[in-house]
Amino acid sequence: MKINNTLKFIIAIVVSELAGIIGSIFTTPSIAGWYAEIVKPAINPTAWVFGPVWTTLFALMGIAAFFVWKKGLDRRDVKIALGIFLGQLVLNTLWSIIFFGLHSPGGALVEIVFLWFAILATIIAFVKISKPAAWLLVPYIIWVSFAAYLNYAIWILN
Repeated sequence: MKINNTLKFIIAIVVSELAGIIGSIFTTPSIAGWYAEIVKPAINPTAWVFGPVWTTLFALMGIAAFFVWKKGLDRRDVKIALGIFLGQLVLNTLWSIIFFGLHSPGGALVEIVFLWFAILATIIAFVKISKPAAWLLVPYIIWVSFAAYLNYAIWILN
């Protein structure tokens, strides 16, 4: 079955945002409880910032995945790139489960290193297929780099 580009676009956005929704199931209950009570670094953004930032980043991820997908799943490089992309989405979701669900900043710190390298691998795979797709992931790796710093600081402070 051939899927038209409009449907590919919608699927790519929905799958990406779904990763954020699954992560938020573990995040939301902790925001007012456990997370509110732990010591955070001085440059920690207020809690309301994270929702809009992550929603935007997941949308950008979906658009990037669409740019790659529309090149055709008959191409081996596209299949590999999208496989790496899906892997980093899983790692992204796991971070929320570990940090917020399990209340484990140390475990999440280890996991976010794997996530960061998975994002880098995705960018490298995407740039060979679609430069705009790769560029759409740059804000994501920058944000995750900042998140890694926050994760480290929270681990140290607590």
